Amino acid sequence: MKLGFISDTHGGFLDTLEALEVLNDAEKICHLGDVLYHGPRNDLPKTYNPKKLAEQLSQRQDIIYVRGNCDADVDEMVLEHDLSKKSTIVEFDRYKFFLIHGYEETEEERIQKAKELGCHVVVSGHTHIKVLEEKNGMIVLNPGSTTIPKDGSRSCAYYENGEIVLWDLDQQMVIKKMKIL
Repeated sequence: MKLGFISDTHGGFLDTLEALEVLNDAEKICHLGDVLYHGPRNDLPKTYNPKKLAEQLSQRQDIIYVRGNCDADVDEMVLEHDLSKKSTIVEFDRYKFFLIHGYEETEEERIQKAKELGCHVVVSGHTHIKVLEEKNGMIVLNPGSTTIPKDGSRSCAYYENGEIVLWDLDQQMVIKKMKIL
């Protein structure tokens, strides 16, 4: 069983398709926000085509979304999927994943909330920087950005067989693996 994670696609059509291809055998994909709009702090992505990306994503029923700081009501309308939740819990293969974009609270607050909710993994986006580490008894994952990385390479992540894997889209290789506690 495989669960995929993407974040901060920011309208990058071909970049997002590439990540979805890596995750093509996932039962579900979790999108951690900032789906279509590139935002005023980011340069226009090279593969920017939010209309085409919205058309592609609206056809898929296997993606769970949380709202990011660049997501708007109009994005929800064109995607034809719920983008209203700022956080949610996904239960998958006996584990609970706390999904949140991660711009309104500190990492410590996210970890504390996940613990209160009985989750095993905190998954956030927003920073465009890949993270996979254990912190205060909780696994913390940020899959980075498929489109506008701020740490050198585009990326995504997935869970499979008790392990989380960070995947480098540019090098087509595993960056890091970690077993769930």
